[in-house]
Amino acid sequence: MLFLLISCFSFIFFFKSFSFKPMKSEGKMLLLGPWFWEGFSRFLVSWFNKGRFAVSMFQVPLKMPLTKVNLCSKVQEIVEEEGEGPSLLDLPELALECILERLSPAELCSMAGVCNSLRDRCRSDHLWEKHLKHKWGRVICEVACKEWQCHIASRKRPSFLDQRNQKGFFGSLMSMWPFSWYKPQCESRNKPTTCLPVDSIMALYLSLESGKFWFPAQVFNRENGHVGFMLSCYDAQLSYDSKTDTFQARYSPFARRAIEESIHWDRLRAPPVETPAHVLHTSDCLNDLKPGDHIEIQWRRSKEFPYGWWYAVVGHQELCDGNENRCRCRYSDTVILEFSQYTPGSRWRRTMVNRKDHREVGNEADGFYGGIRKLYKEEEISKWKQLWPKQIFD
Repeated sequence: MLFLLISCFSFIFFFKSFSFKPMKSEGKMLLLGPWFWEGFSRFLVSWFNKGRFAVSMFQVPLKMPLTKVNLCSKVQEIVEEEGEGPSLLDLPELALECILERLSPAELCSMAGVCNSLRDRCRSDHLWEKHLKHKWGRVICEVACKEWQCHIASRKRPSFLDQRNQKGFFGSLMSMWPFSWYKPQCESRNKPTTCLPVDSIMALYLSLESGKFWFPAQVFNRENGHVGFMLSCYDAQLSYDSKTDTFQARYSPFARRAIEESIHWDRLRAPPVETPAHVLHTSDCLNDLKPGDHIEIQWRRSKEFPYGWWYAVVGHQELCDGNENRCRCRYSDTVILEFSQYTPGSRWRRTMVNRKDHREVGNEADGFYGGIRKLYKEEEISKWKQLWPKQIFD
């Protein structure tokens, strides 16, 4: 732009150096006429108003037409001749809403780029809430929503680059005319009228779909069904890969950070309780437990490891023959838990917990058993049965 200004002033001084003598050619006389300077001035004003960064010197016309052409009027005439067809926005509100509700997430994103009015409508939370619940409802829970709120709160904080003042020669130069009209590209991107609101459901859906947001969930049969984790469910941070329709998990056990890839949807679930993995779950079902009930119990290898949820069934006492008419196991202070994926006689097959004074029990050799939650829904029970191993472990 500095080059253009220098060239313009040099051009003006060059012509002022000429003596205005009568010329024989009428066309040459018109070149230095008042209309030329008027047109040239208008060109400079329009150039600054449009905010162009660079204009080639070849764009400056050497010869101006004798008749003025109003381009705006010509464009208006063409538009009037062609006429305007019916618009989607001309539909009644109810009809337009029904159309938008039937669009897929990809179609809503495409429709949002048509115009400002459709952009606001296609970003509406009630449209995206249905898509979020349909695809992510099985793995997104209240804990994940809280982490999302923390995530967007961190994104709303002004960065150091936004807060600092520009200093030095470059900052002084940008504050002077004609640079003062220019705004950095990052500022234009951050305008709320053009950017997607970070606290919208659409933003959450797209962040999950792109894998940018790692959300908390639980993984069945951790580490690709390792024998030591069969019929268990552990907390993890998950990221989605839309190309393979699978997930990547990050576990956080003591002294290492395991990563597992290619996890399918059927091995995931939303955490059924909000108890963190390192906290003992408060059991509120101990008085109701009886033989045959399906439960999940916290277990960890040592005090430093996080808990995982393990599937078990309430069994009978050793002296009970299992007859329903004579069984008094439900009135005993001791509850027997059976892990049927292990062979009878295995040290992992059975354990006992106190119904009245339940707390974490165990040792460094057999691990530590924590809180218990009873499974009331048949859906949860059938899920564990689907994961049952093909063979019993020792």
